[in-house]
Amino acid sequence: MKPFDVYPLFDIELVKAQNCWIWDKEGKKYLDFYGGHAVISIGHSHPHYVKKIEEQLEQIAFYSNSVKIRQQEELSQKLGELSGYNDYDLFLCNSGAEANENALKLSSFHNGKKKIIAFEKSFHGRTSLAVAATNDTSIQAAVNSSHDIIFVPLNDEVVLAKAMTKDVCAVIIEGIQGVAGIQTPTNEFLQSIRKKCDETGALLILDEVQSGYGRTGKFFAHQFANIRPDIITTAKGMGNGFPVAGVLIAPHIKAKHGMLGTTFGGGYLACAAAIAVLDVIEDEKLTENAAGMGNYLIEKIKKMDGVKEVRGKGLMIGVEMHFNASGLRNDLVFKHQIFTGSASNKNTVRLLPPLTITKAEADHFLQGFALALQSHLQSVSK
Repeated sequence: MKPFDVYPLFDIELVKAQNCWIWDKEGKKYLDFYGGHAVISIGHSHPHYVKKIEEQLEQIAFYSNSVKIRQQEELSQKLGELSGYNDYDLFLCNSGAEANENALKLSSFHNGKKKIIAFEKSFHGRTSLAVAATNDTSIQAAVNSSHDIIFVPLNDEVVLAKAMTKDVCAVIIEGIQGVAGIQTPTNEFLQSIRKKCDETGALLILDEVQSGYGRTGKFFAHQFANIRPDIITTAKGMGNGFPVAGVLIAPHIKAKHGMLGTTFGGGYLACAAAIAVLDVIEDEKLTENAAGMGNYLIEKIKKMDGVKEVRGKGLMIGVEMHFNASGLRNDLVFKHQIFTGSASNKNTVRLLPPLTITKAEADHFLQGFALALQSHLQSVSK
């Protein structure tokens, strides 16, 4: 047996990681400016994180949700305090797709409707309903086509208003579209969605799977718009590499036994990892660091020749070129030892480094990026 071949892979085998740096089996050191799809929030192998998981592993590693798990209560309280959603409830699961699947299902439980509004270029996961709400037919199978989904353009209030009929169950939108190449809904657009949902009885779901946990300079990206969604989903940076996800649920949505469930979600180790992440975000002021370092990087990159546009907030940055960026990303990895991310927009490089980066590490990236970009521009012009 061998791994199912569904991933295009760099021919690199990583064996060690520390904060913003990773090493391959040959001993070569790389700067991680991608964090494995925005997963590494507090840096690789943070000592507090490692300690908390080790301590929990020595006590009890797993039991199902048929018993009271005190760590779930601790995580819920701390997440509520740091995010500003203390009055919400938390359902724990394992991945962003699962969080969005449960959020959509919960919306339908709440109002009995089934029509979903999502947005062009969206990405919400690969499970049945989440992938149906993802605007990419290449990853949808025939069984995903039976869901009632309407896709509307991002930031188009006129089209949104026409689509917001009384039979809409929920609107799901990313705080910032990540896979699309860092496309941001305007504050006014998010406020308009909130208003339309209130008028029609639809629920507003904010997918903060990639844009949450301090990455943008606020705990959640939608908080720039001063709105409160009915449901918020989170994952990726929530566990710093340990599989954990959450659905934050407004108090007017009532629970009943059996409506949602999971075997592994909210287990002891997952909670230990997630609590440690929140500890470090708070103690090391990583949300503030993300805002400051993000502004610094964006302003520096905007001044570079060959850059068409720089988008994003905090340490969720998209750099769009006038050309396909795949060659540039390869040069960054193999010539300058810097990991970055791709996007469905092939001209865009995604930057999603750990929230712990320092100015020295930002400058190291900027130097390597400038050299790679200059070299690429010279080769294109010949």
